[in-house]
Amino acid sequence: MRRVVVTGLGVIAATGKDPNTFFTNLVQGRSGIRRISQFDPSALSVQIAAEVPDYCPADHFPNKRLDLLDRFTEFGLVAARQAVAASGLEVPEEQQPRFGVVMGSGMGGAQTYEVGYCSLFAKGATRVHPFTIPKSMHNAAASQICMEFGAQGPSLATSTACSSSGHAIGTAFQYIKFNLADVMLAGGSESPITFGIMRFWESVRVMATGNGDASRACRPFSGDREGLVLGEGAAVLVLEELEHARQRGATICAELAGYGLSSDAGHITQPTIDGPTRAIRMALNEGGLSPEDVDYINAHGTGTRLNDATETQVIKNAFGDHARKVAISSTKSMHGHAMGATAALEAAGTVLAVQNGVVPPTANYTVPDPECDLDYVPNQAREIPIRAAISNSFAFGGLNAVLLFRRFE
Repeated sequence: MRRVVVTGLGVIAATGKDPNTFFTNLVQGRSGIRRISQFDPSALSVQIAAEVPDYCPADHFPNKRLDLLDRFTEFGLVAARQAVAASGLEVPEEQQPRFGVVMGSGMGGAQTYEVGYCSLFAKGATRVHPFTIPKSMHNAAASQICMEFGAQGPSLATSTACSSSGHAIGTAFQYIKFNLADVMLAGGSESPITFGIMRFWESVRVMATGNGDASRACRPFSGDREGLVLGEGAAVLVLEELEHARQRGATICAELAGYGLSSDAGHITQPTIDGPTRAIRMALNEGGLSPEDVDYINAHGTGTRLNDATETQVIKNAFGDHARKVAISSTKSMHGHAMGATAALEAAGTVLAVQNGVVPPTANYTVPDPECDLDYVPNQAREIPIRAAISNSFAFGGLNAVLLFRRFE
């Protein structure tokens, strides 16, 4: 069976606009959560988010091209460019039909929708921007990346809420493993921080307000946690078939060894224990690993009361006695919950953890919770040799994605 390796990473997020800065800030426990700057949030009860800092589209794209790009697509292209450059990837024209793209997004062109609806309903406009549809469609990032890099192989967009980019990376992994492609760009991008979406999320009553200190608002697994914080950004992985990577002398960051996916088939917002457990076991089985082989879990860990307690039970269920020995952390405490991009950001963080032998901490952990009684690597990074690691994504709608990475040998 064909093996799949990671040969490049690209990241743009609240905690860093390149992989090195992103991971350094995670390891040092630096939060990217601040008061919202993209619009005046004064009318909202939740006025914080994890925004990409000091982002200027004109630094990356000419004005003429920006007319065709929503902010989420811009992020996807920036991350893809970084990943391709880091990998040294060059795909000759004759090999482009074996080169594909899969990108996840839960919200698509949210910024474009917001501007369009505001023009129509608030300002009474009779026309909207002529490129509103190609800017806002969920496959815009995937399509733009294909066009920029000449990827003519299996390509699509996935939209499964918080698991979108986990499913994107897993699908790309399968395309290579089952010989439909040799190289894939896979990840996710999201830009959901608009007045409307913030107001919608307020109504769900799962958001942290961050009163006092925004940077400490997201406290996964801590007994005083109060909810999630929305974020934005993108991450892209270059995935290659092992021999393809070897033949061109690529640096291998890690191996993507397994992928699990499942449906809870239960409640639209309340996760189950069984569904995520099956996804974890599926990923381990595909990778030929036992629970004891896993040294690190990048948890879904949103910081909500229900999710964190349920995920703790899922880990106990899937890992048995080893659950109390494995290092677990939620990096959402720093980069926020970037919806469809989150799984890709966390996959990038997991690859970097495996590559560097460092587990980033769960930031802002202050008070133990009897329902969350595992090792969440509180507040301080930990240097350990990581043989294998999993990254969990458990979405609204009960659609789960688990990625299994291991140190390449």
